[in-house]
Amino acid sequence: MGFTSHPLNRRAAFATALGLAAAARAQDSGAWPPRPLLIAHRGASALRPEHTLAAYAQAIADGADAIEPDLVITQDGVLVARHENAIAVLGADGKVKEATTDVADRPEFAARRTTKTVDGEAITGWFVEDFTLAELKTLRARERIPAIRPANARYDGQFEVPTLQEVIDLAAAASRRLGRTIGIYPETKHPAYFQGIGQPLEPALAAVLEKNGLARRDAPVFVQSFEPSSLRRLRERIPVRQVQLVAPRGQPWDFAAAGDPRSFADLLTPAGLRGVAAYADAIGPYKTLVAPVQGGAVGEPTSLVADAHAAGLAVHVWTLRPENAFLPAAYQRAGGDRTQRGDGAAEIAAYLRAGVDGFFTDDPAVGRAAIAAFRP
Repeated sequence: MGFTSHPLNRRAAFATALGLAAAARAQDSGAWPPRPLLIAHRGASALRPEHTLAAYAQAIADGADAIEPDLVITQDGVLVARHENAIAVLGADGKVKEATTDVADRPEFAARRTTKTVDGEAITGWFVEDFTLAELKTLRARERIPAIRPANARYDGQFEVPTLQEVIDLAAAASRRLGRTIGIYPETKHPAYFQGIGQPLEPALAAVLEKNGLARRDAPVFVQSFEPSSLRRLRERIPVRQVQLVAPRGQPWDFAAAGDPRSFADLLTPAGLRGVAAYADAIGPYKTLVAPVQGGAVGEPTSLVADAHAAGLAVHVWTLRPENAFLPAAYQRAGGDRTQRGDGAAEIAAYLRAGVDGFFTDDPAVGRAAIAAFRP
């Protein structure tokens, strides 16, 4: 696929892709989820600050089938969309090293700065669970990785931290307006940690889904987690589709906390996958677990997709991003720096050829174009 950095050409190409996708949808039965499932990773996070209503709206406009809110919980028990419960993190020098809000610049919240141990890691900063929703709503979102996405930083200070309910409302309104189903794909973040401080995520998530008529097996919902115990707790409450996330190394934190020696790799053996299928409907592996990078490009697939399918599990791979910083060398823009866009559609096509059932992307327009152009 050809590459151009001109925004008008880019949008024109993607508009064509969207038209093709819409035509294809008009011919199908309307069943959800479609295959491949295009999941907007934290919204269109390559184009707007992640986990904002603006990012989710952009993702829907660009053709996403589902939008992904990472979930953490406020002091007064409201689920909100943030990548981490730490909304600003300080380095050893006392300076902000990562932030998704402007809380570090808000003197009225200076006393909320603290150090906590989350999943075995000591973190100094400000945390969602120390704020009521009303307090959190006074903060404004910031781009998390401005060094790679400087254009997103121009939106700093414009958007609130959204609640899960607001994300659901956005998806529902867009589904009605567009005549197609926009699913939600929430992740429980640090569920063992929140369980340990008496603010479990699963009851709150089940309650919101039930309130919205989404606590059904056939609802346009996937709930994901790296921690099997979180999915098991939720499955005891509601029958929604679930996804076991799988990192390329290490082990689930709930396993580590319980002294269970099993690793993520153990979950991906044929026997491990059969165990996952007892509580989940899909796995969400890191992309190189499906097909490693070889010679600077996506190489030959492993047996993971076939093994997962044999166990009755779909495969939704993460995360496919458009910038040079995240792309294998063969897909990077020659002579470009880390912020430049490469041929992200080519990387996506490689994973579609590997047989995945869906993928997470930071730019759904690139994903939709890749799907429209894909030939097995």
